[in-house]
Amino acid sequence: MQFKTTPDKSFNKISDYQYQANYLSVEDTESGFLNLHYVDEGPKNGEIVLMLHGEPSWSYLYRKMIGPLVCKGYRVIAPDLIGFGKSDKPTKREDYTYQRHLDWVRQVLVQLDLNNITLVCQDWGGLLGLRLVAEHPKLFARVLAANTMLPTGDHPPSEAFLSWQKFSQEVDIFPVSGIIKGATVNELSEDVLAAYDAPFPDESYKAGVRQFPLLVPTSPDDPQSANNRLAWQSLQAFNNPFLTAFSDTDPVTAGGDKIIQKLIPGCAGQNHTTIKNGGHFLQEDQGETLAKVLLEFMSSNPITQ
Repeated sequence: MQFKTTPDKSFNKISDYQYQANYLSVEDTESGFLNLHYVDEGPKNGEIVLMLHGEPSWSYLYRKMIGPLVCKGYRVIAPDLIGFGKSDKPTKREDYTYQRHLDWVRQVLVQLDLNNITLVCQDWGGLLGLRLVAEHPKLFARVLAANTMLPTGDHPPSEAFLSWQKFSQEVDIFPVSGIIKGATVNELSEDVLAAYDAPFPDESYKAGVRQFPLLVPTSPDDPQSANNRLAWQSLQAFNNPFLTAFSDTDPVTAGGDKIIQKLIPGCAGQNHTTIKNGGHFLQEDQGETLAKVLLEFMSSNPITQ
């Protein structure tokens, strides 16, 4: 598999993301290997919080949440999906599939020997993370889902999503920071916008961000629809604490929290919340608030095993 690696110098000017770089070697399924970058902060014996980002962001999205959790003694792991952030980026769009992304993230669990995980997932972080919860429920102690869903294609996607999908395939230059800016409520500084653009020096690095919107199951016969239906069967038996913390101004995932609360038994009795003044990327808009919600959720649902 052919891939590109974003030069380290592309990240040198980012002042609010000073974490040590860690890498795993994951199989590319074509007899080769790719480097997957991840943040690993906090005590190695601390309870594990796994933060999964989505499209077209990277672990930088979680920078406002990492510090508060580490201060409370948690170990925070925030990977960059293959094709994003500091991870390697295959150059052919067909190299990116839902299944490969799942298997690449699964390697984070396997190689780091993670268990009793508290998952935080947003956007594609949920499409991947919730599948992993369904397939490995014993590894996950708690889940916080924010602005995400596990679609099966059995229900038509929203007009907002279809518009986004169409735009993503037709725009000449994929405007990564512009997409983040357009899906947040707060004004973002030029430095923050530059940080979101940093992993992608030019269009040749963007095969993954281009392909992701097409991988969302939008019809019942999508290649992953059947697997997502099976995943829902497992999630409907998931009794560990599960919290939804969606934002108040995200047209793409609006209402998904109610579906999750209805279907997943671990949601019962939890203090579900709506994050105010937050767009789709609520970690960017209200990261400190979401971190507080997460800390309260974990303290109210201690791991006993």
